[in-house]
Amino acid sequence: MSTYTVDMTQPSNIIFAPKDLAEEVSQNIRTILSTAIGSAPLARDIGIDYSIVDEPYQIAEARLTGEVYAAIAEQEPRAQIIEVSFNGTITDALAGRIAAVVRYTLAEGVT
Repeated sequence: MSTYTVDMTQPSNIIFAPKDLAEEVSQNIRTILSTAIGSAPLARDIGIDYSIVDEPYQIAEARLTGEVYAAIAEQEPRAQIIEVSFNGTITDALAGRIAAVVRYTLAEGVT
C-alpha cells in the first residue's frame, strides 16, 4: 500500500487534469487545508475552522490536528490519514501560521 504526503509548507500548482487518483486526492486535501470554512461560495462546508490559530500554539496544534482529521474524513473519504504533523517554527507560531503535513493512503476499494 502506497503512502502519500501533502505538505502545506511547500508551494504547489493547481493541476486541472490530475494524472492519477493519488494526485487528485492530494490536490483535494490541499484545497481543504487551505480553505477557511465558510469562505467558498456554493460550498460553505468545505475547509477548516481557522479561528483555532488564535489559540496558544500547543492548543492550536492539537485542535487543528482533530480538525484536519474530521475535515478530510468528511470531505475527502478516499483518503485514510496515517499522520498529521506540523513543521512550524516559533516564527510561524508568533505570526499565527500553522502549516500541516498530512500523510495518507488511499481507502480500500478506491480505484
